[in-house]
Amino acid sequence: MARDKKIIKNYGKVADQIIALDSYMAGLTDEELGAKTNEFKERLASGDDLDNLLVEAYATVREAAFRKLGLKAYRVQLIGGIILHYGDVAEMRTGEGKTLTGLFPAYLNALTGDGVHIVTVNEYLSQRDSEINGKVYSCLGITVGLNGRGLTKDQKRNAYAADVTYTTNAELGFDYLRDNMVFDLSQKVQRGLNYAIIDEADSVLIDEARTPLIISGGKQNRVNFYQAADTFAKTLSKESDVDFDLESKQVYLTDSGVEKAQKYFSIKSLFDVNNTELFHLIMNALKANFVFKNGVEYTVRDNEIVLIDQFTGRIMPGRAYSDGLQQALQAKEGVRIEEETQTVATITYQNFYRLYAKISGMTGTAKTEEEEFIKIYNTRVVVCPTNVPIIRVDEPDYTFATKQAALKKMVADIKIINEAGRPILIGTTSVESSEQVAHHLEKANLKFEMINAKNHAREAEIVEKAGQKSAITLATNMAGRGTDIKLSKEVKELGGLFVFGVERNEARRIDNQLRGRAGRQGDPGDSRFYISMEDDLMVRFTTPKLRQRFVKILGEDFMQSKMFHRAITGAQKKLEGLNFDQRKNVLDYDNVLAQQREAIYGQRDNILEQSDLKIVIERFQYTHAFELLLEHSDYVRGERALNTKELISAIDGKLVPEGSLTEAMFSGKEDKDIAKIIQKQMMNFYKFRIDDVPNDVVFGMEKRTILQAFDKFWTRHINLAQKLRSGIYLQQYAQNNPLSYYVEESAKLFNKMKVDIAAETVDLLSKVVIKKVSKEDVEAQQQAQQQAKPKEIKVTDKDIDSILAKWGIKKEEFTRKHVEKRVNELREEWKDDAEKIKRLNFDFAVINGLMTQLDKMMLQQKQMGLKISNDQFAEAAKNLGITNLETVTPELVQQKMSEIIADKDEDKTKAAIQNSQIVLAKLFSLAQEKVNGKKNKDQFVVDDGKTKKVVKRKDDGTINDEVFDDSEQINETKTKIG
Repeated sequence: MARDKKIIKNYGKVADQIIALDSYMAGLTDEELGAKTNEFKERLASGDDLDNLLVEAYATVREAAFRKLGLKAYRVQLIGGIILHYGDVAEMRTGEGKTLTGLFPAYLNALTGDGVHIVTVNEYLSQRDSEINGKVYSCLGITVGLNGRGLTKDQKRNAYAADVTYTTNAELGFDYLRDNMVFDLSQKVQRGLNYAIIDEADSVLIDEARTPLIISGGKQNRVNFYQAADTFAKTLSKESDVDFDLESKQVYLTDSGVEKAQKYFSIKSLFDVNNTELFHLIMNALKANFVFKNGVEYTVRDNEIVLIDQFTGRIMPGRAYSDGLQQALQAKEGVRIEEETQTVATITYQNFYRLYAKISGMTGTAKTEEEEFIKIYNTRVVVCPTNVPIIRVDEPDYTFATKQAALKKMVADIKIINEAGRPILIGTTSVESSEQVAHHLEKANLKFEMINAKNHAREAEIVEKAGQKSAITLATNMAGRGTDIKLSKEVKELGGLFVFGVERNEARRIDNQLRGRAGRQGDPGDSRFYISMEDDLMVRFTTPKLRQRFVKILGEDFMQSKMFHRAITGAQKKLEGLNFDQRKNVLDYDNVLAQQREAIYGQRDNILEQSDLKIVIERFQYTHAFELLLEHSDYVRGERALNTKELISAIDGKLVPEGSLTEAMFSGKEDKDIAKIIQKQMMNFYKFRIDDVPNDVVFGMEKRTILQAFDKFWTRHINLAQKLRSGIYLQQYAQNNPLSYYVEESAKLFNKMKVDIAAETVDLLSKVVIKKVSKEDVEAQQQAQQQAKPKEIKVTDKDIDSILAKWGIKKEEFTRKHVEKRVNELREEWKDDAEKIKRLNFDFAVINGLMTQLDKMMLQQKQMGLKISNDQFAEAAKNLGITNLETVTPELVQQKMSEIIADKDEDKTKAAIQNSQIVLAKLFSLAQEKVNGKKNKDQFVVDDGKTKKVVKRKDDGTINDEVFDDSEQINETKTKIG
């Protein structure tokens, strides 16, 4: 604290300089004040730095905020803003105006044009703060963006392109991970991580740092396994079959539990390596059934598991436990079990925020965690003085033997205080606890508002009214962080807000947050905690014998003891240490993955930035060639000898031109030289295969192939690293350091991943166009080829439209005869332009493939038409809006389809496609019958496999109305729209 006082003294002098400019700034017009921004930017461009601009810039913002918001920043708010600019965490008490404080460093750092991210804990606060502070930014010529979960990529890109972007912490991290999975730089939404100001910094950087951000993909259906493991867990006895470590909240099987598991699943040993997966499922089921509680770690909403932030009580939409734990909870609660996914991208909050050039934060409580802030984020926590002295009275805890006695006494005290007209805020540690308190309040006929994870939508509205006369508000720990509880003059005279705490929390700062809801800006107020020996904290850190003694001594009474208060504080400190160790442990392991992640993401970005990937492909070919040397070597007495014949046989005509390599070429050469020879032939082989394909097409194909290989093997590496880590603790039994072992093994996996990426890329590119390539082919670049396996190219409607437009062919002219005629004309016209002819040949191959496919479809339609019943035909036409079958023509069907598609209703469009296929197939069948000259022109037989029907038709192929008389059901079909 002595250090803090010195910092505050120095920053206070700077704040006084800012205030000294007040009269000068007040004399400026709005235009002159706004012009200051360009002046500051010009000074930066001339070599000045932000530190030198701070006093004038902060004075400018102070005046702008006064004009737009009617708020003149206090001296302590200016000090807080200076702390933030220098990359530290400012501990500012509740009600000291953190929202306004963040304006100053955000404006100053936005002048560089590199972007500032203001991070909040929920989207309500992001939107509120961006709207309030946006008025000030706008008048100073600074753009503001708001990022959120529901935005499109373009909307997100625009939000991040602004000078200042408001966003939630989770969405910010997920956007970073998604940006490193794109296939084109233009698909990225973020533009770099320059400077972050984190509101409620302790919640974001400490509480949420226990769990990493994870993006999942791919699915594996193991629903039966989760259900079986859950059913088994429910057969166990809590007293004899499972054992708990209360301090770390871990659960284990006892010997009897292991025996039951082996009997239940009919296995000899649960710990056999072949039963690793089963053991993992059982452990998750144990955690779900014996450790995780509904209303504490999660809640069930709309038939799905929704996670709860244990520190704030807020629900976390879109978040799920990984590694099968989410599915274990779903099995426990009997809701739909989702398919388990693979992790495709992951990062911890610690390593994500360490990617920023500078971070800072604001919170009401962080000093108790300063060691963690310094060690992990290299930021100090500086305690800001309050604008007005705090006069809130923090009473000693009331300690009871039982929870029932504590709640009974608390409700009695609430009644007395409520009758006096004072507002009351009751804070609980969980949803379960808040509902227990609510039951007691209802029994006492007390009216109250409740905020918890099941009722979080009205959080801000309820908290704003919590300071009204006689108001009673019940809340989990979140207690509306970010929203002030303002008191009327009458309430202040009555004594202000009274805060009741039910149980002590794991961390002292959470208790301090709750107390801090009262006593804002020098308001009067009181706080008191009601704790019992049955609280989780007491159960974890006291013995059953001690708890029984309390029951005998106290009964329904309570005690106030400084010694007991110190003991509870000691238990909290111990838990804070355990939680820090847990987060540090997560970070130690993620640091290994972080270095690998940065390397992979850096290489990925490098590929995205390239305009020619041949150099990258050469490196991959060399890497793969070198691995092939090792793969095709024999070891005799520890000495490695290359099996030249085997090597050449393995790659000849597959990766290198046929006959291009001989054993003599490798004689007397070192591995690196041999690898270089092979690589050159690999490149010759590849270049010949892509010779007929336009350069832009080749580049796009190369980029996607390489990036897909990166993503495939990076995903595999992440999951292998997770599995490696999950069992790493066993190394302790071999007297090994688990972390050191993990570092070593993870490095091996990473190197193997790089080799796999190279091999996959080389292998896929060698199959791009299938030709038999000889040595002579490479030398003469002859065009002869033998078709082996056609390459599949995915073509969209947009591609077809583009080609036809380029050739000058209208859609209604799209016939094989017309297309071939036009292509011949263009070949003559472009005969002197080799590149155009190459492109024309490629485009014609695409269109020809489409026409061939259409021919097949016509044949299929004919076959399909023969099987369609009259009622099927009539019903399909009716669904398209055609009631008179005599008027049915392909043109009418196309018209009806266009009308339906114009509505942009996906379900209607799919149904219309299905119905149009039926109608057109039938029309085609009828037309063919007419052309082929059926003996009876007036009728034909339709056999649908169930019934044979004689259907009359006219000479023009249309069907008489009699077809409506029959009613047959059409089988449901699924149409794939590509």
